[in-house]
Amino acid sequence: MAGDAREIGLVDIIDLGRLGYRAAYEQQVAHHAEVLAGRGAPRQETQSPAARVLVVEHDPVITVTRKAIAGGHVLGDPATLARLGVALEETDRGGDVTYHGPGQAVVYPIVDLNRFGLRLHGYLRLLEQAVIDTIVEVGLAGQRDADATGVWVPSSGSDPAGELAKIAAIGVRVRKWVTLHGLALNVAPDMSHFNLIVPCGLHGRPVTSIAAETNPPAPATQVIGHRVAEHVVRLLAGCDRNTQ
Repeated sequence: MAGDAREIGLVDIIDLGRLGYRAAYEQQVAHHAEVLAGRGAPRQETQSPAARVLVVEHDPVITVTRKAIAGGHVLGDPATLARLGVALEETDRGGDVTYHGPGQAVVYPIVDLNRFGLRLHGYLRLLEQAVIDTIVEVGLAGQRDADATGVWVPSSGSDPAGELAKIAAIGVRVRKWVTLHGLALNVAPDMSHFNLIVPCGLHGRPVTSIAAETNPPAPATQVIGHRVAEHVVRLLAGCDRNTQ
């Protein structure tokens, strides 16, 4: 039976505006607690949330996971980061090192995977699909890479031309089968800030943005963020809750 947002519980899209990384994480934790608490509530109680999808634009920040080698993928020294106004934060998500900043649409779905019949692999593919379905609306053909989570596009600015470049990074954490963190889609960020890191720990792999790959002007970051969130909600509603 296909899941329905009205049956499973409300799936709200919540716009956090522009917010620092740590403050946004605190918001995630609060919503995580509410979604987890709703797991045992009767299904007919429509205020029992199965998911919340948070949309945010961060102040400039490099986030580093607890993976042993991740810290070595920060290339900018403290003085350079301070001069550029880029913070450095440890994160408990999966993956490696990532940059967030203005012009990047960040979407944090807080999803009770059990209530949607999802497991981690299927959830990651769902996030990738939400990005692919969003960027096709601005004329970009997103692709998956079998060896690297995220979304990639043929980049006109790469050498050689047409090499796949990463346009969206994905990193999640699952706690009691409710998700935290999510995805970051480059709309029109300061791409020079990616030179401060080895993005996602992938040496030699280029990164790009919607603005770099389409005719100007790029869509507003907030608009793109909400389109990604809407696609996440649509894809969740199509999940089969009986699939493990």
